[in-house]
Amino acid sequence: MSEVTIKAKKSSEFGRIMKQLRKNKVAMVGLFILIVEVVLAILAPYIIPYDVTQMDMTSMFATPSARHLFGCDEMGRDIFSRILYGSRFSLSIGILAMLFSNFFGMIIGSIAGFFGGWVDNLVMRILDVIQAIPGMLMMIVLSAILGPGYINTIIALSIGGIAGSARLLRAQMLKERENEYIEAEYSINCSKFKIIVSHLIPNCLSPMIVSATMGVARTITTAAGLSFLGLGVQPPLPEWGAMLAAARQYMRQAPHMLLIPGAAIAVTVLSLNLLGDGLRDALDPKLMR
Repeated sequence: MSEVTIKAKKSSEFGRIMKQLRKNKVAMVGLFILIVEVVLAILAPYIIPYDVTQMDMTSMFATPSARHLFGCDEMGRDIFSRILYGSRFSLSIGILAMLFSNFFGMIIGSIAGFFGGWVDNLVMRILDVIQAIPGMLMMIVLSAILGPGYINTIIALSIGGIAGSARLLRAQMLKERENEYIEAEYSINCSKFKIIVSHLIPNCLSPMIVSATMGVARTITTAAGLSFLGLGVQPPLPEWGAMLAAARQYMRQAPHMLLIPGAAIAVTVLSLNLLGDGLRDALDPKLMR
């Protein structure tokens, strides 16, 4: 098969997926919200009306108004500015942690699924032990060992997600390696590395993409939970979970301090879940029409 033919096939497959995705209005709403949030996160340093660390003691606990759209916190800092700037931390933590966990999970899962036998048994037993530990407990332990902070939170979340990604790819690999085109690759003396990288992994990516989309949502909520417990990103950085943690003692006096970061997390997670559901349907060949 020529390189031009391969590119044309990939282009047509991408076009089919996007066509299917566009038919799902709910998924498109989720995609639109996510794109808007990403654009606002990128432009946040240039469009926020106030510096995120700027304190105004005359505006402490100010409720939402024309001057401060989302009100102010206990130190008079503008919550709207902190929500916009904080999206850079929350979104990047979710995306980077999922990328790293999927990358290493794909390496481990492809080795276990392709070689099988004692290699598969050894890898699976190690993953069984890891997954026997409750997910949130593992994140707390890793964060406590590494210490709070942006980079350490990403590392802790990445390590915690490797086992699930590896198991998912391994299951797909076991099914895919039995196809006839793999036997054809063996017959022309194609190396095992090339078979895994060029043929098996690309054909096993569909469920990984869907899982990663929804995994970003789970990672964002987990990161917010770690920050809420004092183990993730810490003040004065305006990460949404850290903002929730700071607002809990003022929830009666200034409920907007708690509701607005919570709503930001909820909307982001909802958009990712809607997009993930749409991708799952679009990537399913049985639903082609």
